[in-house]
Order: sequence, then structure tokens, then C-alpha cells
Amino acid sequence: MSKTSSLWVCQQCGYESVGFLGKCPSCGTWSSLVETVSITKTPHSAKASRGKQNSGSVTKLNTIKNTQTTRTSTKISELDRVLGGGLVPGQVVLLAGEPGIGKSTILLQLADKLGDFLYISGEESANQIKIRADRLGVTSKTIDILEETDIDIITDTFKGQTFKGVVVDSIQTMKTGDLSGMAGSVGQVRECAGRLVRIAKSQNVPIILVGHATKEGTVAGPNVLMHIVDTVLWFEGEKNTGLRILRARKNRFGPTDEVGIFEMKDIGLESLSDPQKLFVTDEDRKKFGACIASTLQGTRPILVEIQSLVIPTKQAYPKRIALGVDPKRLEILLAVLSTQARIPLYEMDVFVNVVGGMKITETGCDLAVALSIASAYYKKSLPAGSVAIGEVELLGSIRPAPLEEKRIKEAKRLGYRNVISKAVCSSLSTSIGKFLDGGRG
Repeated sequence: MSKTSSLWVCQQCGYESVGFLGKCPSCGTWSSLVETVSITKTPHSAKASRGKQNSGSVTKLNTIKNTQTTRTSTKISELDRVLGGGLVPGQVVLLAGEPGIGKSTILLQLADKLGDFLYISGEESANQIKIRADRLGVTSKTIDILEETDIDIITDTFKGQTFKGVVVDSIQTMKTGDLSGMAGSVGQVRECAGRLVRIAKSQNVPIILVGHATKEGTVAGPNVLMHIVDTVLWFEGEKNTGLRILRARKNRFGPTDEVGIFEMKDIGLESLSDPQKLFVTDEDRKKFGACIASTLQGTRPILVEIQSLVIPTKQAYPKRIALGVDPKRLEILLAVLSTQARIPLYEMDVFVNVVGGMKITETGCDLAVALSIASAYYKKSLPAGSVAIGEVELLGSIRPAPLEEKRIKEAKRLGYRNVISKAVCSSLSTSIGKFLDGGRG
């Protein structure tokens, strides 16, 4: 026989206490004691277990047969891309993101496409889920809804039943009666997630846990939550735009450098296999102040349009407004344009915007930003079908961008034949003189 109880364990030194202590008596760390389930065996059961103990089984690595992982396609192309081809039996996925970004929406769409899903809701009622399902056009008749937050009852639900997949929305609402802490506490989240992981592995059923996000933009809860799951996906995007980006921060069964791009519509999230239509305007591409850039999202090149506006300032200090571009990087590029290309921007207000709400965080788009500003200043457009790829150094030289060949290949596939890069121009001033007809001269 065994008895289940709880102890408060320090996460720094392992000190155990029967009750909560604000400060650990052993190491002196504040707020480090977390409630943890403890199973105490009776003398009889302990003696029996000692009698049954065997040594561990050791296996040679070179004798293990390499079996191919079987995946189930989610039938959502961009989600499959991020997962590495689909869901793996027994895989535990943690999907996190800001409130209202579309986590529950994409999971309900997933359940509809695959069918035979168990949707465990700890935040919404079944009626609320039904309202969303009607809006999304969910027609599957094999989706089961369970309104429950007690992990012990949820565990009993799996007995004698099989599902293609399980959604837990959300892990922060789950709790167990073995612990006294409230739902969402470190101990509850860790214990409930651990039990769900054991169910996934023992029954070979993929389980997707919905996680909350902190105000700093990280996954809420203990770090052990991200360690024990197989895959961590992060959903991001601006609520006032339809753009949604899904990134893999951890993936034991696939790459972590792939991203999925979605557009939020009235009928739900739609995969964008060709996202350029969101970030490049189709009409009148030959216009001054605009330049097409190729930015990397993971290892995926995406063409975006960078627009700039340069006007004389009426203030003592000129404005520098950047939307989608790092403001500090913009300041550096303006300084290079002023000193190396001799464009007097110190008396100009400069506004830079990335069309479609995309955020550029890499230096491979430096040349495109600089050329768009120069184009706006000289009021001369770049040649039609131009795309700029490259990093601009402080001395005005152009450096090749990471995975430049892949970016060029994607640009040419989409019809951009005039590639402005290190191979064409060695410096920023040379590219301005060649592709903007020497500026004013």
C-alpha cells in the first residue's frame, strides 16, 4: 500500500518542508518552495518493492534499429510545415501565445479536419465552443467536448477510450486534488502536465496543451513545462492585422527554424503558402520610395515591400519613424547614407514602413531599406522587377546576406529578375548611382 501526500520542495537546493515557507531555511532563497506530490510507501509495500527490484537493462546504441517516425498530417499545410510533417503518436505539443491570437481557433480547425478528437476545455463552456465552431464551419461529428479542470477525472476519462488527438485548453486551468495549491501555480502546472505526458506516451495519442503568455512574451508557468513536452510552438501576430506567424521554439521530431504563416479571416485561420501577397502591393510597383526586400523567417525567404517617405523637417530635431524596422538599425543606415552616399538627411524627416505588418529583425534587408530611403529622397524609382538583398556596413560596403542564394532563387521564382546584391554592387553609393541614375545628377 502507498499513501499520497504533498511536500513543499525548494527548487534550488531540494530542501523539503511539510508546509509553505517564504524563504528556504537551507539556501536562503525566497519563494523557491513549490508544492510537489509525494508518495509514501508503507513498510510492507516498501519491502515488497525492494524484493522486486532488478538492475536496469543496458542496450548498445549500434544495435538499436532505426525505425521511421510515422506522422499524421494535420491537413493544415502551414502547421505541418512547423511540426516537421505532422503529428507523431505520443507527441506532446505546447501551443502558447497572447490572448485572442487564435490558439483555440486553429486547434478547433485541427480537430475538425482530423476528427475523433477530445477537446478538454477548462476556460470555456461547451456552448461557447459551439458558437465558435458554427462560425468556423466545423462539421465533424466526432469531436468530444469535456468541460473539466480536475486532472484526476480527466485521467479516468481515457480509460477504455481511444482518440486520434487531445486538446487541453489550457494547462494553467488544470489542477489535482493531491496538491493544495490553486490552478495555475507552479506545482499544479508541473504535476498536471507530467500526468498528461504519461498518458500520451502510454497510449500513443498526441496531446496539445494550450499555454498562457506572460507580458514579457514568454510561456507562462515553470520552465520544466517546456522541458517535459516534445514541441513548443509560439503563436504571434498583431491583433489589428490578419497576419499570424507560428514558430517552433523546440521540436524533438522536426526542425526549429521553420515558420508557418496564416491569415485570420471570418471563417478562421487560412494557411498562406504564398505570403508575398500580404507584403507586396501589386499595383504600380515602379514608384519612388519603395523597394522589395527578401527577409528570412526561419529558413524561409519572404518578399516584403519597404516604403519610405523623406520630407524637409520643420522642427529642430528631425523625426525618425520606423514601423516594422528596428529604429536603432534605421539610425545607423541614415548615418551611412549621410556620410558614405552624401545624402543630407540631417534636415529631413524620415518615415519607413514594412507593408503588411511584417517585422524585420535581421540585417539582410539593410540594402533594401537604404535604397528605399534614397529613392524617396531623389524621387526616382528603382527599375521594375528589382529586389535588394544585402547587409550594409558602417563604411558603406555591402555584405552578402545569410542564405543569399536561397533568397535570390525565391525572388526569381516570383518574377524578380533584377537582383541588387553584393555580386552586382560592392558599395551602397555604387548601387544608388547605378540603379537610381546617379541620384539628382
